[in-house]
Amino acid sequence: MKALLANPVLWSGIAAWLLAQTLKIPLDYLRYRHWKWGLFFAAGGMPSSHSALITATAIAIGLHHGFDTPLFALAVAIAMIVVYDAAGVRRQAGMHAQKINVLVQELLRGHPISEQQLREVIGHTPLEAAGGVLLGIVVAHGVWLLWKP
Repeated sequence: MKALLANPVLWSGIAAWLLAQTLKIPLDYLRYRHWKWGLFFAAGGMPSSHSALITATAIAIGLHHGFDTPLFALAVAIAMIVVYDAAGVRRQAGMHAQKINVLVQELLRGHPISEQQLREVIGHTPLEAAGGVLLGIVVAHGVWLLWKP
């Protein structure tokens, strides 16, 4: 347990994720002028917590263990997959859910069929993913400066 608490790579990722999830609330308020506290637990939005988490973890691995290690190479490969997924596949799934919800509303109005809506915000725009990547880089450097050997 002591080793887990003394793991700056782990704490960089956790800090970036927590900060990204927390930042979603005031950023959404600035855009819509309505507080949505549930955004802390939601996927999607600005910045991407998935991108922040994996980027902070990858950068922290590089800072603490070296940018020339196979571990850093693996972290970069995983980060590329996660960011692509966040801004690509998951965003498209959200767009499909939005279209399906419109079809259900238009075609089945007045019929006794479930009107349960699909989640539409499950992915990120490229800007939201980039915001998460930038946040991850900043947090990893901040933790590294605080935790430097």
